[in-house]
Amino acid sequence: MSAKGRRARSTPDLSGASPVMAQFLEIKRAHPGCLLFFRMGDFYELFFDDAVAAATDLDIALTRRGKHEGRDIPMCGVPVHSHESYLERLIRKGHRVAICEQVEDPAEAKKRGPKAIVKREVVRVITPGTITEESLLDARRPNYLAALARAEVGFAIAWLDISTGDFRVTPVARANLAAELARLGAGEILVSERLVQESDLFELLAEWKGALNAQSPALFESQAGGRKLQEVYKLATLEGLGDFGRAELGACGALVAYVELTQKGRLPHIARPKRLEPGATMSIDGATRRNLEFTERLSGGRAGSLLSVIDRSVTGAGGRLLVDRLSAPLTDPAAINRRLDAVEFFVERRSLTEKLRGVLKRIPDIARALARLTLGRGGPRDLALIRDGLEALPDLRERVTGASERGLADLPSGLEAVVKNFGHHAALVDRLKDALVPAPPLLAREGGFIAKGHLPRLDELRRLRDESRRLILDLEARCKAETGIGALKVRHNNVLGYYVEVPAAHAEKMAEPFIHRQTLASVVRYSSVELGALEAKIAHAADQALALEQTLFDQLVAEVAARSEDIARAAKAVAELDLAGALATLALDSDYTRPIVDASTAFEATGARHPVVEAIGALETGAAAAGAVKTGAVKTGAGPQPFVPNDCDLGPDQRLWLVTGPNMAGKSTFLRQNALIAVLAQMGSYVPAKSAHIGVVDRLFSRVGAADDLARGRSTFMVEMIETAAILNQASPRSLVILDEIGRGTATFDGLSIAWASVEHLHEVNRCRALFATHFHELTALKEKLDALACYTMRVKEWKGEVVFLHEVAPGAADRSYGIHVAKLAGLPTPVIQRAEEVLKTIEAGESGGAIAKLADDLPLFSAVTSPAANVPSALDQALIELNPDELTPKQALELIYRLKALLPEEG
Repeated sequence: MSAKGRRARSTPDLSGASPVMAQFLEIKRAHPGCLLFFRMGDFYELFFDDAVAAATDLDIALTRRGKHEGRDIPMCGVPVHSHESYLERLIRKGHRVAICEQVEDPAEAKKRGPKAIVKREVVRVITPGTITEESLLDARRPNYLAALARAEVGFAIAWLDISTGDFRVTPVARANLAAELARLGAGEILVSERLVQESDLFELLAEWKGALNAQSPALFESQAGGRKLQEVYKLATLEGLGDFGRAELGACGALVAYVELTQKGRLPHIARPKRLEPGATMSIDGATRRNLEFTERLSGGRAGSLLSVIDRSVTGAGGRLLVDRLSAPLTDPAAINRRLDAVEFFVERRSLTEKLRGVLKRIPDIARALARLTLGRGGPRDLALIRDGLEALPDLRERVTGASERGLADLPSGLEAVVKNFGHHAALVDRLKDALVPAPPLLAREGGFIAKGHLPRLDELRRLRDESRRLILDLEARCKAETGIGALKVRHNNVLGYYVEVPAAHAEKMAEPFIHRQTLASVVRYSSVELGALEAKIAHAADQALALEQTLFDQLVAEVAARSEDIARAAKAVAELDLAGALATLALDSDYTRPIVDASTAFEATGARHPVVEAIGALETGAAAAGAVKTGAVKTGAGPQPFVPNDCDLGPDQRLWLVTGPNMAGKSTFLRQNALIAVLAQMGSYVPAKSAHIGVVDRLFSRVGAADDLARGRSTFMVEMIETAAILNQASPRSLVILDEIGRGTATFDGLSIAWASVEHLHEVNRCRALFATHFHELTALKEKLDALACYTMRVKEWKGEVVFLHEVAPGAADRSYGIHVAKLAGLPTPVIQRAEEVLKTIEAGESGGAIAKLADDLPLFSAVTSPAANVPSALDQALIELNPDELTPKQALELIYRLKALLPEEG
């Protein structure tokens, strides 16, 4: 668990505390492990250990407020009006925050006595998985709260996006727990305290330690979970939800109960939990996701990831759906092809796609606005978002159905369902349009959001309020005339209310009917009976108008909540339509093609490209995904070249490719591009190839790149072996495996032996489709033994003493690694390159111990440092080489002589 967010902080004793501090400590004790934002006027104050922790993480001043038990009380605070920015920083650092509000008017507290304090209560606990604030959320990423439960020997994971109501659950085998958690990327994971105490499970969950939130085992009890679901969805039986096992009920019940707990009894709109069948999505472990950089780079950030390249969505909901589908490619060919049919519909109608996207750009985030409203944290602006989003749906429906000859019946089944799910909301839209101003304020307490003419009583109160304010100005004018004081002003503050203010020098002119109220250094303030009556009239009208608006707001929210299921379905339909159009736009703009996806074990891609490398146009290693290089450079130093496509056919007779070739030749790019093509195809996207035939992949494995895990005591080679072990233990005949340089992290013969045995195991035991890149050329000898092994190499050409990487994959095996040439490109000093070439020639001539010993005895280390490098011209030589005597004027010739003389090496 996160040390910051979950640790129990010491709470001082209540005895001897002031009334306010006693109240703070009592509330704090009820919320251990949370930072308590304690409302005091216009600030949220934090005290004791909370203040120390918050001041450090927010980089704000730590002050003191009184004493407790003889010691100063640490204190810090943040303004209420800007607290969200501070909340964001605290949540990102792993804290949980309890918001404690004043739930009583201070005037009411005073009625109980001079020492009475204002009542305060925690109205909400904010955790990483329960955020709903627009400013704290990424509009284009889901924010999942997950729960892991176990019943008997079975596990289940449930996950909920509280900001949209999306709720799903799946049973999961113990071996697949890590892959499922990696797929979700949940901001917070609820887990039983009993589970984290089991050493083997704690080790398995260690990667998500910062997101874990240990809860009482009672929260995950399956019977209680079933009752909670029946209560929330008002069901007499659970049969309508599906055939949920005990672990699934425990996980779902824990999520709902936790949300109810943190939201203090208020639940947002939550869709009924949808069961995801085991094996319904491609299983991809965390290492593979990191290596292939689906949603972010290994170095961090979205730029340069696969997501950044393929995302053409124009709505936040569409962007979130893309992340969800990219993270969980399907394994059912029929479902995949339904998605591809929808994309193809828009590919064939580019003009329609562009028009639809123009409409979609104007549709706000309906789902998140609905969640805020149903949680009681929405405002008039959220109602307007619902109004504007629903109002655009008939236009979308008409454009989509009008593009087919037979209307709805002629649409692909996926799009037909989308259009039906738009629903019909004319009555609600008319109600909201009639009630709300075009651009309402963010908060209901600000007022002014109900349209003029909607309610005659409200209009009357507003006229009275506004007229009374004009009467104040008239009264001020009369007072000026009666007193002859031109500087007289009628002002207002929260203490005195309305008052007449004059400069102190004119105070003697203020006689009846003015009543003295306050004397300051430069002004004197008065009231009058007439002014008091006018003030009461204004306050009464303004308060009544605001209260009436608030009542109308509550009524509108109730009407929206009553249709929450229909609105949520419409919001999801908008996201699906956006994503289909976005993937069609990607296909058209980037020359992608529709793949054939079926239940076979085929894997054939013709003219395939790496989507990220092609888009970024990088040449150097590391500029593309996970260090992949831009294929297509034809000569060292050349500028960006067109991407060189390659074919890949992992048919039954050559399902295991052994790919050899030098570094910088594009092996890693080739391996990755085929893995990404499988992911894109099975998520329902067109792919970067001339043609592609993909038999569904049940599990995708990638072992590429080099990384250590020092925090867990694992070297680079140990990490490599752990990832390789996971592949060899889990890959099935329907899996796709890409392996790069297995065994290179240890001694040559050890590494070769491990690589050799791994190839044999993949071929004979796993029998999966695999691409195995290696520098161990000796492995090509396996071609004679393994009938489904094919040898391929990255083509290289030597031209005028230079090595040219063609970045083409061809049958055969590499005979050299060209490592010294790559070292030269990297900028190693010339003496080092020359010495390396000498060593290589000696070793290649004879690898006997005597030859290598002779090299060690004859090591010219210091001479290489002190002697001038061969073939490296001096500054003087370079100046003479660049000289063109025929172009020199007499003056330039004289200047040249001085310059050349200055370049002569100094003596001694």
